[in-house]
Amino acid sequence: MSDAVLFVTNGHGEASIAAKIAREVRALAPLTTDHLALVGERFGGADFPDVGPQRAMPSGGLVAMGNVRAFARDLGAGWLGLFASQLRFLAEVRQRYATVVAVGDAYAAALVRIARRPWVFVGTAKSAYVAPYSAIERVIIAPAARLFVRDAATAEVLRRRGLRAEAPGNVIVDLLAEDRRYAWPGPLRIAVLPGSRERAYGDAERIAAIVERVAERVPGVAAVISLAPTLDRARFAPLLERHPSLGVWSDGIGGILAGATLAIGQAGTANEAAAASGVPVVALDLTDDRRSGWYRMRQERLLADGMVIVPGDPVAATGAIVSLLNDPARLARMGAAGRERMGSAGGAAAIAHAIVKLAGEPA
Repeated sequence: MSDAVLFVTNGHGEASIAAKIAREVRALAPLTTDHLALVGERFGGADFPDVGPQRAMPSGGLVAMGNVRAFARDLGAGWLGLFASQLRFLAEVRQRYATVVAVGDAYAAALVRIARRPWVFVGTAKSAYVAPYSAIERVIIAPAARLFVRDAATAEVLRRRGLRAEAPGNVIVDLLAEDRRYAWPGPLRIAVLPGSRERAYGDAERIAAIVERVAERVPGVAAVISLAPTLDRARFAPLLERHPSLGVWSDGIGGILAGATLAIGQAGTANEAAAASGVPVVALDLTDDRRSGWYRMRQERLLADGMVIVPGDPVAATGAIVSLLNDPARLARMGAAGRERMGSAGGAAAIAHAIVKLAGEPA
């Protein structure tokens, strides 16, 4: 029997979730935990090493909802070759891993089935609140030995469809508790969350300019930008020179969310982490961002009253954010709504126990 588990992810946030579950697995049993990123560059570390073919694509994996242009860019960047090599890798790992874990969506689930090993699905992308699993997706994820989803409402919908879905807790919430804390200055604290994909560099510029305008109108504002490990810090040097008061944080996202008054973010998982922390979330409606339609609509519906989308125009965005900062009661309502919608902690440990049991180790 193999003493290794392979985690397969399709996004930076998903990789962070997989890494947390992998740590819980290693705490329970002497299992090796490897990581294959279907989307993006290498992520893992000494205890969570990257394996298999990996490469960043122009779309960052956001090719859903008929985004033909983004998919065409990926094809031009060699996606077909990458896809074929990932399929070959998964087809050849049967003897190497006791269990395979798909973290993300039905695409990751479809690929892990190629490994022909007992597998676990950790669904992070879909929720009954905003985008239920389609009939095709249900067919793909149904054979999983254990099927975990992000919230109780989604689990209930899937159980009514005959799937043995479980929702023991939201792993995003688990991620926040272990992070080192940022020493916030000032009474009003804005976390800048530009995301982890290529757009983050431009989005950071927009948000930083808006934050500077806000600080001119509201005294006591401090801001810090979260730089995901997938981003090139050197590319932010000009931005930081133009905005010397903007702090920089490269540690776990929970470190700046603890104590934050507000998050301004164009991110996926980081925006959800802010809501889980009880931090109100503001996102910009950017006409040049194809996510502004389907992606932001879905996130806004997921986070409900915990998030508000404001115009991307700097003047209009500044006015909306200033108004929000001057309304403590609304900030409190948004924080409570986001925390309620994101759910409780405990998911990582529960999922880890299931993985260890499936791998044949005592837990």
